[in-house]
Amino acid sequence: MRQTVPLGAQWPTLDPFLFCAHHDDAYPPANAQMGPATSLAGRNIGMDFDGIDGWNMYHGSVVPGFPQHPHRGFETVTIVRTGLIDHSDSMGAVARFGRGDVQWLTAGRGVVHSEMFPLLDEHGPNPLELFQIWLNLPSVDKMTDPYFTMIWDADIPRVTTVDDSGRTTEIAVVAGALGDATVPTPPPNSWAARAEADVAIWLIRVDAHASWELPAAKGADTVRTLYCCEGDTLSIGDTVVVNDTAALLDPHQSAPLTAGDRAVECLLLQGRPIGEPVERYGPFVMNTREELEQAFSDYRATQFGGWPWPTDDPVHARDAERFARHDDGRVETS
Repeated sequence: MRQTVPLGAQWPTLDPFLFCAHHDDAYPPANAQMGPATSLAGRNIGMDFDGIDGWNMYHGSVVPGFPQHPHRGFETVTIVRTGLIDHSDSMGAVARFGRGDVQWLTAGRGVVHSEMFPLLDEHGPNPLELFQIWLNLPSVDKMTDPYFTMIWDADIPRVTTVDDSGRTTEIAVVAGALGDATVPTPPPNSWAARAEADVAIWLIRVDAHASWELPAAKGADTVRTLYCCEGDTLSIGDTVVVNDTAALLDPHQSAPLTAGDRAVECLLLQGRPIGEPVERYGPFVMNTREELEQAFSDYRATQFGGWPWPTDDPVHARDAERFARHDDGRVETS
């Protein structure tokens, strides 16, 4: 039996996931500061989530995005489909990533980071679309050292299938096994790093009228949800779901997917539940109320190592390419 639920900007998820935010902003041309070249009048700057004119400044005041803020006890998996993010953190690491890249950040015992959305095109639109998934950590790993991993678009395996009518389905495998695809390695203390956790994060694109059989999950108690985020209709067996709808699937059975008159794009989240108590408030996710209070106390006392950057909302040079510089000085490029 399949259950469906309509989606909003923040999607409900099931253990081991905490939530998924879908940011889809049609930013206008850029000004010299890499912010929007238009008036910000009427916006609640610092807390702009209203979607005026199809875009948000969120917590940014010059450049859209999320200036420095702390996390403890979980992981963020940020999948950028369109646009760019400038990352800086309290470990001293920085990055510019996007256009298909994924950043996987284990907050562990505590990290402060900023996620700014620089607008680079001064003459045309600057669209941004991303998913940010919060993946919980089990109690044994909640106080692990912070760690961030970059998964560049070129390194994400894509499995392509062609149905009997010659129509195509493509699956981008961010985490979890699919066929013979060589999957990127998740951070070492992630729930996804445990084979028995059966975690999968897949982006699935089904061409118009194409069909593909989603294979059954491996875990006996795996939970699987399919989020339809673009397109028209998708048939999952005899259940028809529309755009902006999530479907809770039976993980023990394969699921035949068939797109309607338009291509459909979906996000699959699956995993074995951690099955522990969750106490959460704002940027912290722990197991008990006492641990949550301790997280706030530790942050007030230590700032999780302090913020090493001159501003709360740093961005890189307009002409910077996609890159990552880790806290040990190691540099990666896309």
